[in-house]
Amino acid sequence: MRYAAIGDSFTEGVGDELPDGAVRGWADRVAAGFAATRGGGVHYANLAVRGRLLGPIVTEQLDAALSLTPAPDLVTLNGGGNDMLRPGIDVAHLVGLTEGAVRRCQAAGVRLVLLSGADPSDHLPFGRTVRRRGEELTRGVAELAARHGVELVDVFHDAEIRHAAYWSPDRLHLNAAGHQRVAALVLAALGEGPAAQGASAGSPVARRLLAEARYYREHVLPWLLRRVRGRSSGDTRTAKHLDWIPVPTVDAPPVQPHDQASAPGR
Repeated sequence: MRYAAIGDSFTEGVGDELPDGAVRGWADRVAAGFAATRGGGVHYANLAVRGRLLGPIVTEQLDAALSLTPAPDLVTLNGGGNDMLRPGIDVAHLVGLTEGAVRRCQAAGVRLVLLSGADPSDHLPFGRTVRRRGEELTRGVAELAARHGVELVDVFHDAEIRHAAYWSPDRLHLNAAGHQRVAALVLAALGEGPAAQGASAGSPVARRLLAEARYYREHVLPWLLRRVRGRSSGDTRTAKHLDWIPVPTVDAPPVQPHDQASAPGR
């Protein structure tokens, strides 16, 4: 089996950092789950780069994925989250870009699985706008997926993952527990694992004034400065797995439906 993942920071795995500083993420965990259930023989490529808009994902990244040799059996696609954080977005245009990717994969005989990103709006200062746009985009993608008979893993409407315990301190990216849950949702949807269960996220920690000030200083202000300068967090980055890598079975245990990680500090 050959599995390629395309997308932005969600698919790259930002928030699920390993001790050496590399990121893992739900797509890596899905590949490990495939290897565990199939007993090996799985190869994996991850072409996602943080900060990417949907346009480059469905052109540059999809071009690269479909050009891999041998061709992929499965491609997962998520995108649009960075577009939603910019003013004046056209959701219908984003849906159209996604539909173009669906048609290309179907023409190439490659199975495509779409994912909607997790909903971060409960934890963000501009959360209402993010939720409204996310609802509209997810609805449009769900409609096109139904028209084309494509699988959609709807993470946006997963109520469990909205708990604070699944999110990184920046409140925009999932942490290890969040990526673990997304992987469990994907594997269950593809018939490769059990249904995902809650991880006892608990109630959100109360936000104190100093903690809020630190959050804005460490996360919101740098993001705003990048927007003003027309820069992205992924401007100087390349994908972590540009070509097929074998997925080990010994050092990559199967994805479990829970993760016992504790809630991050706020």
